[in-house]
Amino acid sequence: MKYNADVSVNRNKPRLVAKGFAQTHGVDYEETFSPVAKMMTVWTVIVLAAAKGWHLHQMDVKNAFVQSELEEVYMVQPHGFDSSTHSKAVCQLKKPLYGLKQAPRAWHSKITQYLHQIGFRMSKSDNSLYIQSDSASPIVIILYVDDLVIGGEHLIDINKVKSLLSDKFEMMDMKELHYFLGIEVIRTPAGTMISQRHYILNLLYTFGMAEC
Repeated sequence: MKYNADVSVNRNKPRLVAKGFAQTHGVDYEETFSPVAKMMTVWTVIVLAAAKGWHLHQMDVKNAFVQSELEEVYMVQPHGFDSSTHSKAVCQLKKPLYGLKQAPRAWHSKITQYLHQIGFRMSKSDNSLYIQSDSASPIVIILYVDDLVIGGEHLIDINKVKSLLSDKFEMMDMKELHYFLGIEVIRTPAGTMISQRHYILNLLYTFGMAEC
């Protein structure tokens, strides 16, 4: 389930997910990869935006892993598949699934390649932070799997980047950043406020302490 900042359910997202726990120690046990920004990077960009008066916008990539390519991979038939005549048949995946080891790396490679094409470079300190500094005012992008935060001084520049991304990938424009990774971001004339109220409420609900 995807939640709003007030803990209400935004939408349910059903998925066919591969078994991501079938790793072999000594073979591929240490080779997992996830295109997520470091939390320190997220905090730094939010603070930088508050100090410089930048705009922060958010975009959500629809079925991000399915939008990347995959090498030859097979899977067993999913539950409910009519296998009466082909009981031993398997499925060849044309696109990655969530849970598949190759999926995050394939997606990260795909979007990184495109961001390079439109003038962004990857940060040396965080491979999920991208910077476009050719113009007078830089633009930054934080990538957290299928969520992107775009920050910059001018809305026209941000909208141009969003348009380029939407031309390449199927995306949802969530407009101004309000909630990201458990952090609520509230912009006011007096400045930018950040809160983790939603994150804390989730912890209380998880441990049955919401009424305490």
